[in-house]
Amino acid sequence: QVQLEESGGGLVQAGGSLRLSCAASGETFSSYSMGWFRQAQPGKEREFVAAIRRNDGNTVYADSVKGRFTISRDNAKNTVYLQMNSLKPEDTAVYYCAASKIVLRPSKSQAYKYWGQGTQVTVSS
Repeated sequence: QVQLEESGGGLVQAGGSLRLSCAASGETFSSYSMGWFRQAQPGKEREFVAAIRRNDGNTVYADSVKGRFTISRDNAKNTVYLQMNSLKPEDTAVYYCAASKIVLRPSKSQAYKYWGQGTQVTVSS
């Protein structure tokens, strides 16, 4: 299994940038496909943001962040990143990273077995 810990959240003005990190420990990080999700309000469904596949690094993004966010991974550092540019107030949420060895539908939260605790991102207008 793998343990995940997010960092890098904070308060930023609209138009600004943040880079989130998700550090993994436990099993071999490179064997996991990774995803980022966000939850705007407690009890609301987690929304898919981006995912990166384990074997070939193929990436997929939600339409709402395409062109503004970039997911990447550094297997040597056991870390996945989410670079967020041109942030908007509607990007405000708790951001979670997730991992699973087999991910058939990367945009679905049910596809991921392991989750971090989340990091708050707040974008002011």
